[in-house]
Amino acid sequence: MPPIFLVIIIAGFLLSSKCPYVFGYSTLDTIKQNDYKIAEKKINATFGETNQVVLIFPFTDFESEADLLDDLNELKGVDHIQALAGEEAKDGYMVTDSLTPRKFAELTDIDIGVSRALYTAYCTANDDYTKAIGQLVDLSNIDNCSVPLINMFKFLYEQRDIYRSKIDAATMRDLEEMYDRLIDGEKQLHSENYSRMILYLNLPVESEETYDYLMVIKGVVGKYYDESYFVGETAKDKDFSDAFSTDNTLISILTLVFVVLVLLLTFKSVALPLLLILVIQGSVWINFSFPYFMGTNLYFMGYLIVSSIQMGANIDYAIVIATRFNELKDKMEHKQAMIETINFAFPTILTSGTIMTVSGILIGQMTSDACIVGIGQCLGRGTIISIILVLFVLPQILLIGTRIVDRTSFAVPKLVARSSGNGRMRVNGIVQGEIHGSVAGTMNAIVDGDVQLTVISGNVSQELDDNKQQEVQNEDQ
Repeated sequence: MPPIFLVIIIAGFLLSSKCPYVFGYSTLDTIKQNDYKIAEKKINATFGETNQVVLIFPFTDFESEADLLDDLNELKGVDHIQALAGEEAKDGYMVTDSLTPRKFAELTDIDIGVSRALYTAYCTANDDYTKAIGQLVDLSNIDNCSVPLINMFKFLYEQRDIYRSKIDAATMRDLEEMYDRLIDGEKQLHSENYSRMILYLNLPVESEETYDYLMVIKGVVGKYYDESYFVGETAKDKDFSDAFSTDNTLISILTLVFVVLVLLLTFKSVALPLLLILVIQGSVWINFSFPYFMGTNLYFMGYLIVSSIQMGANIDYAIVIATRFNELKDKMEHKQAMIETINFAFPTILTSGTIMTVSGILIGQMTSDACIVGIGQCLGRGTIISIILVLFVLPQILLIGTRIVDRTSFAVPKLVARSSGNGRMRVNGIVQGEIHGSVAGTMNAIVDGDVQLTVISGNVSQELDDNKQQEVQNEDQ
């Protein structure tokens, strides 16, 4: 059995590293469906699945944003993009396009003179604009001045009372309606310091291909902006994936180290903790190799929770068996000692394991939450594996390795008290020394005479003989 077990745990280690962990709910399914999942499936079946990724970057100017939008639209993985630079205002003009006074007058149906006056007032009132274009505006040649359409709409709206008499009522209503649409769009896609683009990808929400594509998008954005952020299910899942791959390795190593240290101090043997950890950690590896065989995705939180519970249960089971076996192996033949150990531990392990197994299976079958389903399934399966290994594999490992365990055992030095006295002494404990000869063993007695003892455990204290005790009583009276 041990050689077969060794092969199995090596395979379990290799296959558990290939466990298909997922970090979102998009690829998970459950036996029992809740209303949200049913509705989501119907929507996806009717309208198709969407993968929405939000891109945030610093706002500098609308021209750079428009160029970025054009580059992103050329990517094959991008279905379409919602951005301020991609919103049409009227007649093919985008809201971020820069227009001259004449083009603005044609677009809005206002008088060219009014448009020129409006542009002159805008350039005069906005020092930030002249600084942005890097030169002073020649107000005498205002026809060559270009201003983003959305900025002119906002300025016209602010100055509407001044120009209301020069613009007919119908045109003014159209301008105000257009302004309302522009402002609503701006609030969603643009702030004082940042711009936002909503990308709809024709890729799965969670996959390595999608994660790689985010890096492609980030590279395109990097040509225009040094700073950028992704928000959405795909971005969240990728962050979880990156953190899990590194943090989990570190946590697993630290957990094993601390478990070995605890077992080392508990059993005072170098080899025994290593033998126990083979069973403890091996059961975890075997458990999480099953999703790979079954071709089912496992929510990463299931591994974190179940591996902790399973390892804790395994440690308890292993300590019960190892401790009992160590107590009996010096009193009887090793095989008989192990039989007695199993008879002693079997009811406890079976009762505890059965409760955990049944609980896990019921949770996995009855809940509609994909994360909890994974936890229940892994907990039930892992507990069964742990019971089998602890009851059938661990005893054989302990029998085979008992010599190695004995050779690698060590004793923790104890502080030994030395005591001596004369007269009546009470000795209680395990002692070694001379009492008108030599004595060694457990004593609970009163000794009259010279006492020189090494106290291994217990204590030695001075007792008064009958005469001295009477004298003390008389003095007290």
